[in-house]
Amino acid sequence: MGEVLIRHATERDAEAIRAIYNHEVENETSTFDLVPRSLQDQLEWQSARQGAFCVYVAELDGEVVGFGALSPYKERAAYRTSVEDSVYVRRDMGQKGIGRALLGHLLTTAADGGFHAVIARITTLSFGSLALHEKMGFDMVGVEREIGRKFNKWLDVAIMQCLLHERHDD
Repeated sequence: MGEVLIRHATERDAEAIRAIYNHEVENETSTFDLVPRSLQDQLEWQSARQGAFCVYVAELDGEVVGFGALSPYKERAAYRTSVEDSVYVRRDMGQKGIGRALLGHLLTTAADGGFHAVIARITTLSFGSLALHEKMGFDMVGVEREIGRKFNKWLDVAIMQCLLHERHDD
């Protein structure tokens, strides 16, 4: 396996990002979206994340194998110092350090952008994502019980937080 390159996503990456995300929509509980994204939806999602709110891709041997994003946490003004992260890795590329590289890059980007906290909202069934976030310095701060329903199951969401000035990654 070659070296993972993390770079800003471009419009050319939209189809690869969409394919990764739509697999999760259709087959997994890692997202609560129920309808796959069209290419136009994907382009609009990426376009809405510019500047401090950004999308990165993980590229391996010239192929997009994952993506990560920073998004506004909440709309109200007092939340502007916090962002929410999203990290998705193509299922056949798990356990290769791609998620760690993406999340590490997002945390550095958030810190460099002057943010104070990064929030992750992760279904409690996503054991790998929960473990990754914990390793990268996130603490569990709460659980929203039965907050979503997908595939005829009630799903809980863990709320994890990383205060960037306290960050410790093991």
